[in-house]
Amino acid sequence: MYLKLVSIVYIFSICAGSCTASNEETSILPEGYVDATQRSTHTNNWAVLVDASRFWFNYRHVANVLSIYRSVKRLGIPDSQIILMIADDMACNARNPRPGQVYNNANQHINVYGDDVEVDYRGYEVTVENFVRLLTGRTQNGTARSKKLLSDAGSNVLIYLTGHGGDGFLKFQDSEEITSQELADGIQQMWEKKRYNELFFMVDTCQAASLYEKFSSPNVLAVASSLVGQDSLSHHVDPSIGVYMIDRYTYYALEFLEKVQPFSTRTIGEFLQVCPKRVCISTVGVRKDLYRRDPHKVPITDFFGAIRPTRVSTDRINVTLANESDFIANPEDISVTKRQFNIIMESQFPSEFFK
Repeated sequence: MYLKLVSIVYIFSICAGSCTASNEETSILPEGYVDATQRSTHTNNWAVLVDASRFWFNYRHVANVLSIYRSVKRLGIPDSQIILMIADDMACNARNPRPGQVYNNANQHINVYGDDVEVDYRGYEVTVENFVRLLTGRTQNGTARSKKLLSDAGSNVLIYLTGHGGDGFLKFQDSEEITSQELADGIQQMWEKKRYNELFFMVDTCQAASLYEKFSSPNVLAVASSLVGQDSLSHHVDPSIGVYMIDRYTYYALEFLEKVQPFSTRTIGEFLQVCPKRVCISTVGVRKDLYRRDPHKVPITDFFGAIRPTRVSTDRINVTLANESDFIANPEDISVTKRQFNIIMESQFPSEFFK
């Protein structure tokens, strides 16, 4: 059947659970992005954001992770596809003079805790075991759906870690550690179980580059705030609360992300250069030997957003229906012709239920 389209635009979206059109037909990116070897094949985005530090003096680590959370959520990744792990609740800490609020700047410009933060793992739930189970899909029976990483072979996954680290490890709760080998094994299992299409690993901690040294899985791009043997430093202190507000690397990463809009042409290649040594003091480490695409041709929203490439068509489109009678107001009326054929669509927002 052919339906003549008058002032109707069909938009085909690539998103989780929706129909997938060919890459050649769906890209609306500039010419430089649509080289056949450089296009992304992902259909959905996930983010795993982890603050592994406890105690008030680590306030900046909570601000780090909430800043990244705010950015990816603003760029389109929904809470249902963000796993947020915070080892301590600074917003409700007794030392916080501004209860329910967390800032990443002494000027208190942005309350990154906000009114709609959804923390999936809080306090003592933030453990090495839970983190590894999350990545590998081996969560315990009874784990809420919102606490599971339900990614698939079409998922681009962002993993962001912040806390205290050393050569080959990251501390959790100041009581246990995850090693670079455990991280590499977890990501290898993700690849073997088809839990990601591409993975961007981002870590802000001392000697951060040591955490990606053991990686061997395909399609992994990694960036670290400091090389082995270097400290990752804080940016500035708020004298009114007596603690540092945010780490240097995350501060400049956030400064870059705040200028990115959903359909921005900024690239991951640009993002990898946001914190040169003159401002970071430490040297940012990058590992891209496992990544098949040129980062300078990869839109930053491939990992930090949930952009749905579209194609607008004004041509006639062949619409095939399984059973036409299901869509005819009176199936027994044989006088109904194709010219009178109507498709009845349910309202996306049935407001009558809320009156």
